[in-house]
Amino acid sequence: MDGDGVSWLRGPILGKGAFGSVFLATSRNSKSRFFPPTMAVKSAEFSSSASLQKEKEILNNLLGCSHVVQCFGDETTFGRNGEMVYNVLLEYASGGTLADSIKKSNGVGLPVSEVRLYTRCIVEGLCHVLDCDYVHCDLKPDNVLLVPNKSGAGFVAKIGDFGLTKRGRQSKKHKFLSDYFRGTTMYLAPETVIDHIQELPSDVWSLGCVVREMLTGLKPWNSLNQKLNSKQVLNLISDDKTLPEIPSGVSREARDFLKRYDQEFEVAEYGISGESSSSYAADSESSSDCCYSSFRSEEEADYTVEDDDGLFHQALTQASSSPTMHRPSVIARWNSFM
Repeated sequence: MDGDGVSWLRGPILGKGAFGSVFLATSRNSKSRFFPPTMAVKSAEFSSSASLQKEKEILNNLLGCSHVVQCFGDETTFGRNGEMVYNVLLEYASGGTLADSIKKSNGVGLPVSEVRLYTRCIVEGLCHVLDCDYVHCDLKPDNVLLVPNKSGAGFVAKIGDFGLTKRGRQSKKHKFLSDYFRGTTMYLAPETVIDHIQELPSDVWSLGCVVREMLTGLKPWNSLNQKLNSKQVLNLISDDKTLPEIPSGVSREARDFLKRYDQEFEVAEYGISGESSSSYAADSESSSDCCYSSFRSEEEADYTVEDDDGLFHQALTQASSSPTMHRPSVIARWNSFM
């Protein structure tokens, strides 16, 4: 796939996914007011670009959050053979993905200071997504991008890849998706596997899986000595007596966090017993306002890894404290984790 844009030049390929390929791109005018000098361009042949066009529409609706990847527009180009190519211009993440960073830890996990910082960023981004009445449906380390901090020291995390994102609080007849799951098996919530429901609690569950992976360096359902296939993972997720294993060797602080997480987010919270997923659906449908508070202003959002220990708790507390939404207990209970 080739072809440059009116205002940008296509560079080497950075990656390839189900809905398109991502290329490095540079602005033709380094002093442009509309485009940064370096961007990422996500491209697909126009005939098969419906998902990418939908993602562009979602990104337009998510403007205004410093922890959701920025979109700078779209453009149709032509390849060497005359084929039409649809392109979306995105913020370039020079730090790669959160998955890249975790992989470099060689199964040890990230420093707790980085976990606090990245989790805070993801929570703010996720709250904005939910505030705009979307469910991401595929929150995982591969879809969290690391962008340089404005101060120049370290990176901040931003949520990206909205190709599977859906509107929240859809009617019940659209909640049950027969044999189709949105997302990646390892990060699916129990109510998604059992009842095929993906709403706000599903993203919260996925967030917990991401935090676990940052702390341990391992996939949420894979122990040090066992790699599971998709069918085995689905069976574990749907088992109300099974939670992801906490591997030996993780720090005491990480182990304490994960134990508290498991106690609060046990499977019963997701509708297998006790409070049901369907009752959450009724809850959210009866709510006329989905307002999540931002917990720092734009000018204050220049975080560093030196943030004090209390900020992580503060971020989660403020993110779940909005009195205007009748929200399920699963998101309010983030308060107790740090």
